[in-house]
Amino acid sequence: MKKITPWLAAVATSVTLFLGFSGLQGTKPVQAAVPENTTTYQNLQQQDYQPGTAAYQVLNNDQPETITAQSFTSSRIDYHDLDQYNRAQTATAYLTSNNLGKSEGRAAQIFKPTGWHNQPKQVNGERVFPVNRGHLIAYTCTFNLNQAGQPEPGALGSIDNPKNLFTQTAFSNQKVMTINEQAVRDALAAGKQVIYQVTPVYQGSDLMAKGVWVQAISSDGAMHFNRYLYNVQPGLRFDYQTGRSQIDAAMTVPTPPSAVHRQATRLNLFSSHHRRVTNRHHRVRHQF
Repeated sequence: MKKITPWLAAVATSVTLFLGFSGLQGTKPVQAAVPENTTTYQNLQQQDYQPGTAAYQVLNNDQPETITAQSFTSSRIDYHDLDQYNRAQTATAYLTSNNLGKSEGRAAQIFKPTGWHNQPKQVNGERVFPVNRGHLIAYTCTFNLNQAGQPEPGALGSIDNPKNLFTQTAFSNQKVMTINEQAVRDALAAGKQVIYQVTPVYQGSDLMAKGVWVQAISSDGAMHFNRYLYNVQPGLRFDYQTGRSQIDAAMTVPTPPSAVHRQATRLNLFSSHHRRVTNRHHRVRHQF
């Protein structure tokens, strides 16, 4: 009996450790891969937008590459530190319906991300501000999380967080990014958990991203996408090394098809209403 007792104890210990580990697997999110270290990212760095082609491309049949469907017990956003050039890096959000929100007044945006040059230009007879402060994780999906991305009841969203902002063209932000953000919002509103990862894609030491890699998947896998959005603006050509732009009539960029553009229209209607309410109550004007 003395000979088998240690053996039984070892087996019991192994089983206990296994069960404990299995239990943790169901509650702690699996760490997302680092997009900047992938072959996909390296390939995207080398791509240049060709005028007249689609404003975004679908990658890997719209199946995410660096995040996986999983459940989690609490929401959070993993922000990466700014890099050596002070540029925003990947943000990975673990979101629930608790993170959806809108407020009657948004704080003014002061931070200027790298490559920020927003002097208005006349494009096709219209006065255009070339760029916006693009949010990696949409402001309306960051409620009840603090600036560090940790749970904080009552927190009003990430509006001027340097780790969540990059210089994005007005077109890419308002006509393309919104399509994907709305898909995330719709899934959250339906009660799904969503993992949403956004990666600005820079070439070398460029201060402005050439594009943004967006991936998302719901915990049940029903909603998912994997896309690369070109950071371009109709009628303007950008020097991504500096972020400066010049008028170029040859730079044509088609608006995404109406079938998906309707989602962006719904968001724009909300944004217009929000601006009216904000201006009426606070006399504050905002840029996206």
